[in-house]
Amino acid sequence: MSGLSWLEALRRFRQGSRQVLAMNQRNLGYIYPSNARSDFPIADDKLQTKQLFVPAGVPVPETYQSYSSFYEMRKLEADLGKYHEFVIKPAQGSGGGGIMVISEKTKHGWRSVSGREYTLAEMRKHIADIIFGVYSFGLGDSAIIEARIDQHSALNELSPFGLTDVRIILYQHQPVLSMLRVPTKDSDGKANLHQGALGIGIDIATGKSLHATHFGQPITSHPDTQVDLQSLALPFWDEILEISDTAAKCVPLKYLGIDLAIASDGPVVLEINVRPGIEIQNANMQGMRIPLEKIKASLANDAGKGVR
Repeated sequence: MSGLSWLEALRRFRQGSRQVLAMNQRNLGYIYPSNARSDFPIADDKLQTKQLFVPAGVPVPETYQSYSSFYEMRKLEADLGKYHEFVIKPAQGSGGGGIMVISEKTKHGWRSVSGREYTLAEMRKHIADIIFGVYSFGLGDSAIIEARIDQHSALNELSPFGLTDVRIILYQHQPVLSMLRVPTKDSDGKANLHQGALGIGIDIATGKSLHATHFGQPITSHPDTQVDLQSLALPFWDEILEISDTAAKCVPLKYLGIDLAIASDGPVVLEINVRPGIEIQNANMQGMRIPLEKIKASLANDAGKGVR
């Protein structure tokens, strides 16, 4: 019989299962004990997050305009006319919903990165939808107009379809797991794993790729560009870790995900997430239970010794 015996395969499966952090374990063991419910809006509202990060020197995309009422949109044409490229996003949106990336101004309006042209009336409707809460569970929201990030050339080569981002999950200010989320044609240029973006596990110590998945299945190359995913080394990795640490210390949340883009001149924090998904374990082919338990045990040991 070639390969593993069924007993050995079963043993490894059980061992791997014990290492995986399930949704309820994440919520009850880490999110709720580590984060006060009253602090959730800091992560859920991107404008609030920026207000904390800017004074601390955490790099974020520049905010050009924000609209929280229809009255504020009365000068929309003049406001948007100042910029040739920008991003429109809901302050409280999630999963990439409502994000529009404009790449150039045209004779009759603006063109998105996907090539679609939008008139002023269409832009006005989209922003109104954001304010009305279409992308934030029916709650009133604010629309943010911010600078478009000039993505690092190494990532443009990997995926020219949209903005690639890095997610790092931190617990008690210590990094647990990290992954690169890479847009594809399937994901329509969005770094959303459920819509078809790639999840690439990144070694926290080196910034190099470990393992990659597409719709939950292992892959070794980008399905659209054929770029090898097994030998990636992210630029500015030390800076990414440093900025993530600074960002985490700006907020009272002790279990969170930090999403960053890698611009041509360095990392930029896009947002933080108080409920980061657990798919990052598939991307790394590693569960989170053991590293989380090690951090918890180390903190308990330090507390017992009176270490602060």
